[in-house]
Amino acid sequence: MSGSKQLVLEGSQTKDDGLTSPKPDESVDSSGKPLRIMLMIHSYWPEHSPPQRRWTTLIREFRKANWDVEVVAPVAHFPVGRRTLPASKAGRPLRGQVGPLGERIKRAPYVPHSGHSHGARLLDQLVSAAMSIPAGLMWRSADVIVVTAPSLPIMVSGYVVAKLRRVPLIVEMRDAWPDLARDARIVKGNVKSLVERVVEAIQLRADMVVAVTEGFAETLRARGVKNVVTVSNGLDLNTVPVFAPPPVERPVFEALYLGNHGESQRLDVVIRASALVGDSMHLHMVGHGTQRPALMELARELNAPVTFHPSLHGEDVLERYEHADTCIVSLRDDWKSFEATVPSKTYEVMSIGRHVTAIVRGEAARIVKDADCGDVVAWKPEAVAELWCELAADRSRLQTGTTGRDWVRKHANYPVLAKAYMENIAAVVSEKRRI
Repeated sequence: MSGSKQLVLEGSQTKDDGLTSPKPDESVDSSGKPLRIMLMIHSYWPEHSPPQRRWTTLIREFRKANWDVEVVAPVAHFPVGRRTLPASKAGRPLRGQVGPLGERIKRAPYVPHSGHSHGARLLDQLVSAAMSIPAGLMWRSADVIVVTAPSLPIMVSGYVVAKLRRVPLIVEMRDAWPDLARDARIVKGNVKSLVERVVEAIQLRADMVVAVTEGFAETLRARGVKNVVTVSNGLDLNTVPVFAPPPVERPVFEALYLGNHGESQRLDVVIRASALVGDSMHLHMVGHGTQRPALMELARELNAPVTFHPSLHGEDVLERYEHADTCIVSLRDDWKSFEATVPSKTYEVMSIGRHVTAIVRGEAARIVKDADCGDVVAWKPEAVAELWCELAADRSRLQTGTTGRDWVRKHANYPVLAKAYMENIAAVVSEKRRI
């Protein structure tokens, strides 16, 4: 493969191009000074995770506008539940470090765990969130606090720090909480009601709530949240290559899933579908997650044509994408909150020129249909297997062209999204100072 290809899809960093002069309409408040924001987040560089990918790219754009960025995050320990990198990179508890973009990072302590136990992960999040409060108060005062959730405990920490600092609070909801908690039955009974009340109370009291889909933004507005804006997930197209179409003739149909192997995805459907198709196809499963051991066992029981790979980054990801005929995005269809959820991998697959097998509904299904870059299929193994057999028989359907990339350029390109985000943040800060 060409060494000139670049990718940030799995969290790899591209070289910072340096800072450019700020534009008054997007990077300063009413006082004419570039802003200083504090981001409170549960997973950040050097980890490879959805919040890290989103915020590393956004902060790159913020820094180009001369914004000061301070990050409060736990010592890097995702996804295995313990630190695997040297402290010089993963960070030390309640100590500062400088990130790759010149942002300053203050690390909160964490609780080591196996990465598989829900209870242990919750305890870890609670401790890290609680210790994020003193970590956040150690910095010099910021103009605004931005907290990104889930995890939910960090929302409370962001609210507390913003109140003690007496600065505006922006809450970013990357998932449809607390609606998702109801669907997943993460908490029940009185505890469930308490979690819902706390989340909704913070959303109602925030100076701005950012949703990543318009569907959930409408849900929040209907709930009474006043200042809601949509800044979707996306990617920086300048760092993402476009691959030539897959070959018009190939003896084995190649399907790829790359991402989290969790309850939300219900990937047993694609395992069962591959078993129905048989040896005329090969399914590659790349990533990690709580359901991965069970999925591997299911594939063995069904003798499914599946190969499981660890998480990949950089050139290894490129190679997997380049050799795929279709790439899978999947969300279970029995959780209503997923009607307003778009897997972030959707934008990646759309941008590289690969056909999308979209086992989704709602807003995610609409995007794939609007971009005309794949097929939306029912959440049934038989339906998925039938689609893959049809695609293998008529490989011209895999020639998606640039329609997906064109859609992303217009709607989900991070340099454009970051500009809109900065304008909204500056407006919140200016409004708060007028009060």
